[in-house]
Amino acid sequence: MKIGLEVHVQLPTKSKLFCSCPTGSENGPNGSICPVCLGFPGSKPSLNRKALEMGILIAKFMGCTITDRIWFSRKTYFYPDLPKNFQTTQYESPVGTDGVFVVGGKEIHINRVHIEEDPGRIKRVGKSGSELALIDYDRSGIPLVEIVTAPDMSSPAEAREFLTTLMNELRQLIGVSGQEQTMRVDANISVGVERVEIKNITGVKNVERGLKFEVIRQTKMLAAKKKIVRETRHFDEERGVTTPGREKEFEEDYGYIGEPDLGTYTITEMAAALKVPETPLIRAKRFEKEYGMQFSTAKQLVATSWDLADIFEELAAKIGAEKAASWCLGALSSRWKGLQEKMSDELHETLLQIVIEAAEGKITDSDAKLRIEALSKGKEISSTDDVDVDVDGLIAQIADEHPEVVEDYRTNPKAANFIIGRVMKETKGKFSSQEIAEKAKKELESRL
Repeated sequence: MKIGLEVHVQLPTKSKLFCSCPTGSENGPNGSICPVCLGFPGSKPSLNRKALEMGILIAKFMGCTITDRIWFSRKTYFYPDLPKNFQTTQYESPVGTDGVFVVGGKEIHINRVHIEEDPGRIKRVGKSGSELALIDYDRSGIPLVEIVTAPDMSSPAEAREFLTTLMNELRQLIGVSGQEQTMRVDANISVGVERVEIKNITGVKNVERGLKFEVIRQTKMLAAKKKIVRETRHFDEERGVTTPGREKEFEEDYGYIGEPDLGTYTITEMAAALKVPETPLIRAKRFEKEYGMQFSTAKQLVATSWDLADIFEELAAKIGAEKAASWCLGALSSRWKGLQEKMSDELHETLLQIVIEAAEGKITDSDAKLRIEALSKGKEISSTDDVDVDVDGLIAQIADEHPEVVEDYRTNPKAANFIIGRVMKETKGKFSSQEIAEKAKKELESRL
């Protein structure tokens, strides 16, 4: 089985690729259009520099060879959502070629990265037989980057992992929105020799579902000695099936010609000046090398939150990487949802101070965890009665009151359960049973 993906990602620019129309849809359907969007005779496109920079950054991030001189072409085809009857895209001169993206230890080769405009959007309304097609041209001209992979993926699950990882990286790299609508995928799959393309799938889950259906469909056809037709198919999200579209075109069928209104661009200097920022994968690899962490642990830390990873680095410089990781992946991570909602510079510094004081022995670990919990709930630390609970003192007090438990512990380690239960009750479950058990056993053993 071979799977290759053509990933179309909407670039987060304020204006469209070849005009100054805004990319938002605040004005309602067909509220952000102009003669350039609609391809009126005499209208002149002008390339959005920010979109070009984002495309170059993505190509550099994926290890592509950056093309020195680029130009755009007209890809001719006729469809109602394409008012110009051609799409302005890159054909002979993509921004970058021959890259690689590693997912789960496997190299996925990137054939090309190029920039193009989005067509409009068709919405079908009404019942079958009297159905109407409404066209919104607001999306026409929205800048896209298309990332075309080699057919290196060998399962639908692998394709989903690739897309999930890629989108996580692009969010940090260029600020791509987390909304599924910002990405559409054409998935090419061949179980035998001939391939089929599933067009315009939205969302990583649907890509996996569509590919799974195609695997079953093609496998059954091959088992029945039937021929797989080279075609495009559409994924029906409600039924979870693919349906026939049209026979698959070859690139020469599109009649590419150079876009005469845009000319050529030399991008070597621009590409050299653009620095690829640290992304989650790059940061996790640095943590592995710099702090001696396992890659899976580093990846988990960075994936939880970029801000939490910042806190880890600040703590590592103060109390060491091992202790910092323990706190960040433990007490902070488990309460991060509440903390993140209330995060500010002041809270950031408070959290650092709490963990540092615990590491230096100025407060107990239990006190530190209670303070962190209070902050995650939006409480003032001083307003929580639980912060001042002395668990060690409470254990010692119960042991003093029940010397028979200490004596019983000599031959029966389960005797510690009496003290553990009492402490859990007294502290109203504010401490983990494991933490109390460790402290209770330590106290009892010190008395033997």
